[in-house]
Amino acid sequence: MITGRRIAQLREAQGWTQEQTATLLGISRAALSHYEKNRREPDMETLSKFADLFKVSIDYLVGRTEIADMILSEDTRSFVDRLELSDEEILEKFDLTIDGRKLTPEESRRFIAFVRAERNMK
Repeated sequence: MITGRRIAQLREAQGWTQEQTATLLGISRAALSHYEKNRREPDMETLSKFADLFKVSIDYLVGRTEIADMILSEDTRSFVDRLELSDEEILEKFDLTIDGRKLTPEESRRFIAFVRAERNMK
């Protein structure tokens, strides 16, 4: 129920009508109205469009955080997109943790292997 309210609040803060916002997003005004009233949930592609338009994170839109401006800068996003976590140097520089405990290099490699296997199944 949070998503629709946040979308409406962000739109109103910009001073945009539903028609203007829908046009910017490439969706119908009716679809936007349904999202704002929580009659429909936006799919991931549409959530991404909202996040980009309003310069907020998807986590903020769906209520996972109260911090609206947790999006990556273009430089950071570019770096992350090029980052290869299996690189030994990267594994040594960054402390990957789960449940507050640092992963060993072997655990990190297994985690990466798991993610790759899961992606191949899609």
